[in-house]
Amino acid sequence: MWFSFWRSRDRFTLDELRYLTDQLMKIQVVNDVNKDFVIEALRSIAELITYGDQHDANFFEFFMEKQVMGEFVRILKVSKNAIVSVQLLQTMSIMIQNLKSDHSIYYLFSNEHINFLITYPFDFRNEELLSYYISFLRAISGKLNKNTISLLVKTEKEEIVSFPLYVEAIRFAFHEEGMIRTAVRALTLNIYHVGDVYVNKYIASTPHDAYFVNFVKFFREHCISLNGLISPTTENQGPESTSTILSAVDEIEDNLYYLSDVVSAGIPDVGTLITDSMLKLLVFPLLLPSLRIEVSNEMKFSSVTSLYLLVCMLRILKIKDLANTVAAALICSIDTLLPSSEAKVNGFKDDHDETHESHVDDENPSGNLVPSSMVVSIPSLSTSSSVQHKGGSASVLRDALISYITSGDDTQVVGSLSVLATFLQTKELDESMLDALGILPQRKQHKKLLLKALVGEDTGEEQLFASKNCTSKDGSDGELNVYLQRLKDQYEVSCSYQEVGESPRVHRYLVLDALISLFCRTNISAETLWDGGWLLRQLLPYSDTEFTTHHLQSLKDSLKKCCIQLADEERGSWPDLLIQVICEEWRKCKRAIEASSPRKEPKSILFPTKKSSTSEVMPIESSFAAGEIMNERVKVFVLLHELQIFSAGRSLPDQPPILPPADFPEISRAKSAGLNIIGPKLSTEIHLVDAVPCRIAFERGKERHFSFLAISMGTSGWIILAEEFPQKPRYGTVRVVAPLSGCNPRIDERHSRWLHLRIRPSTLPLNETAKNAANLKLKSKSLVDGRWTLAFKDEASCQSALNMINEEIDLQCNEVERRLKPLISEEM
Repeated sequence: MWFSFWRSRDRFTLDELRYLTDQLMKIQVVNDVNKDFVIEALRSIAELITYGDQHDANFFEFFMEKQVMGEFVRILKVSKNAIVSVQLLQTMSIMIQNLKSDHSIYYLFSNEHINFLITYPFDFRNEELLSYYISFLRAISGKLNKNTISLLVKTEKEEIVSFPLYVEAIRFAFHEEGMIRTAVRALTLNIYHVGDVYVNKYIASTPHDAYFVNFVKFFREHCISLNGLISPTTENQGPESTSTILSAVDEIEDNLYYLSDVVSAGIPDVGTLITDSMLKLLVFPLLLPSLRIEVSNEMKFSSVTSLYLLVCMLRILKIKDLANTVAAALICSIDTLLPSSEAKVNGFKDDHDETHESHVDDENPSGNLVPSSMVVSIPSLSTSSSVQHKGGSASVLRDALISYITSGDDTQVVGSLSVLATFLQTKELDESMLDALGILPQRKQHKKLLLKALVGEDTGEEQLFASKNCTSKDGSDGELNVYLQRLKDQYEVSCSYQEVGESPRVHRYLVLDALISLFCRTNISAETLWDGGWLLRQLLPYSDTEFTTHHLQSLKDSLKKCCIQLADEERGSWPDLLIQVICEEWRKCKRAIEASSPRKEPKSILFPTKKSSTSEVMPIESSFAAGEIMNERVKVFVLLHELQIFSAGRSLPDQPPILPPADFPEISRAKSAGLNIIGPKLSTEIHLVDAVPCRIAFERGKERHFSFLAISMGTSGWIILAEEFPQKPRYGTVRVVAPLSGCNPRIDERHSRWLHLRIRPSTLPLNETAKNAANLKLKSKSLVDGRWTLAFKDEASCQSALNMINEEIDLQCNEVERRLKPLISEEM
C-alpha cells in the first residue's frame, strides 16, 4: 500500500495530509520494507503543517483532530531503526521552528507527547541522532515564554517537581562536541530569560543548581589546559601553537560570556552561586597563589595565565561581589597560603630563606589548594608598603603586581597593567578598593576628600590641603572591611585586619613609582610602555602635583637617552622616513594614552609585543632590522616626550614641534637634473649633469649600461639609473629609482671599479615585522634587501660615484637634523 505514495498528486492539499495520516495509521511495525515510506511521510507532514500554518488553518485542525502527534509517538515505539528516529526528530524541529500561530504551539506543548519525546531513551551513540535530538530541544526552547513554559513542567502544590526539557538538556552541557555544547547553552539561556519565578526557583534548587558548579569546574579544566599551552618552552611559538592557544582562549571567553548571560537573567542565588564557585574552585586555589609563588607540582599555574584569566573574569562577568572580593584578596598577605617551603614571586627568586607552612592537604596530591586551607592576614599597610622591586618577596599580592611592573618581562608587565586597568574600569568596584590598591584616580580622590571636609571630618580636610608627602591616617574604608570580613566568614579565609596606619597616598606613590620605573626600563617594548602611559593618565588626568622631583628627573634622564638614540637614527638607514614616523607615532601615542579605555583585548597578555633582538630572525645588517629598531626608538621617545609635557601640567599638542621643510635650493644636483618637488619618476626625462656611466646586470648574463646619479631633495633622496638618449647627449630617461638612505656604499676590496650598494624598500615594512612578529620567521626569506654591484670604467669614476652618494646623504641628513632640532635639542 505504501507504494501508492509515489503516485502523482497535488502535494500541498488537505487531501494529501489526510492520505499520509491514514497510511501512517496502518503501519504496525517499521521495517526495512516500509521505512523509506515512513521517513518520506514524516518529512512531508512537516512541510504540509508548516504550509497550512501560513495559508490554511484547516491543516492544523485536521492535525489535532486525528491526533497525529500521538501517531508520531506510536511510530517511534514500533520502530527500531535510527533513521526513522532521526526523521521524526527533524520533523518535530521543523514544525516547532516554523509554526507562527500561538494556538498551534500551545497544542503541541499542551499534551505529554513532547515530554515523551524528550525523555525517550534514544541511542545517543549515534552522533547524527544526538545532533537532531539537541536541535529538537533547542527548537522547543525557542518557543518558550511565560505562557508556554508552564505546559512543559509538572507541578505539585505550586512547586515544580519535573522539567524534562531542562534536565535532559544539561546532561549534554559538557559534551565533547562543541556544537552540542553551544546548542545546550542557547537552550538554557532561553529558559533562564523567560523569567518565570517558579522555574527559576526549580533551577536554583538542589540538585539542579549543581549544573552551575559543574560548569565552573568545566571552565577550570579549560583554564588548566590553557596554562599547559602557556609555558616558557612555548615562548617562541609558531603559527600552529599560536592557533591552538587562540582556540583555547576563544573557548574560555565564550564560557565567561555564557556565565555573564546567565547572571544577567537575574535568577535569585545563581549569581552568588557562580561567584562562590569561581572563587573557591579557581581564584583562591589557583589564580591568586600563582601571582606570588611557584608551585612545585603538576597544578602549577603561570603568572601570565592567572593575570589573563583574572582580567577576563573581571571584564566579562561584571559581578560586584566577585570584583570586590578579588580586590580585597589582593591587599591581603598570603604568606601562609604557600604550598611549598620556598616562597618567591612567580618568576623571581626570593632573596630570603624563609620556611612557610604548607597547606596542601595530603589527600589532595594534585596540589590544588582548597579555600579552607587559606589563612590570610592583612598587616598594617605601613609594613606592607615597601615593595622589593628587584625580586624580593612582596607582602601583599598588590605589591606582587607592582613587582611585575618594575622587574618582570613584557608578558608580566602587560598582565599586571591589564589587571590594574581592569580594576580601574570596573564600575562594580568600590572606591575604597581602588584606594587600597593605589589606583583611585586623582579626581575621584579629591572628590572623596572634599566630601569629607564638607561633612566635617578632620582627616578629609587635612589630606585635601596637605602637602604631597603627607601621610595622615584615613579611617574610612568603605566596603573594604565588609569584603575582608566576607573572606573570613563566607570563604573560610582567616583574615586579621589591623587599622591602617598610613594615608592611601602611600599606595598611590607605590603605583606611581612603579610606572615611572617602567618608563625608564630599556628591556620592555614600546607597546607595553604605552599601556603604562594610559594607566598613568587615568590616575593623574589633569595635574602634575603628585610627581616628585625624583619622578621628573627619572623621566628627564630617560628622555635624554632616547634623544641620543634618535640622533643616531638621523644618520641611520631610514632618515627619509624618520619625521613621518615621528608624526604618525605622536598622534597614535596621544590617542592611546588619552583614550577612555585600554586599547587591547585581554588576550594581548598572552601575545605581547616583546622587545627582542631582531637578529634572531634576520641579519643585523638588514635594513628591516634597522627599521624595526628605529620605529621602536621613536615610540619610546614619543611616549617619554608626551609624558614630560604632561608632567609639566601642559596639554599635549596634536603635532610634535618639528620645523617645516626648507625651500628648494637653487644650486643642487636635483635642480640641475631638472627634477620638481615630486622627485624622479620612471620613464621621465632627466638632465644627466654629474652622471657617471656604469654597467649592472639585473639578470644573469644580461648586462645593461646606465648613467648613475645620486640626488637628494630635502629629507628625501634617490639613486637613479638612467638611459642616455642617443640623439640628445647628457639627457636620458629614468629607468630605475631606489632610496638613497641606507644604501651603505662600499667599493669592492679586490675590484676597485666595483661599487656595492644595499637597496632597501621605499617604505617601512612594519606590517611584516612588528605587527606580525609571530610569523616573522616564516617571512624572513622575503624580507631581504636588494644588492647592487655597479661596474665603472675606472677607479676614478667609481670613487666619484661614491663621493656623490656620501655628499647627497650628508645633505639629506642635515635637513632631517635641522627639522628635528626643536624636538630633540631642547631635551639633550
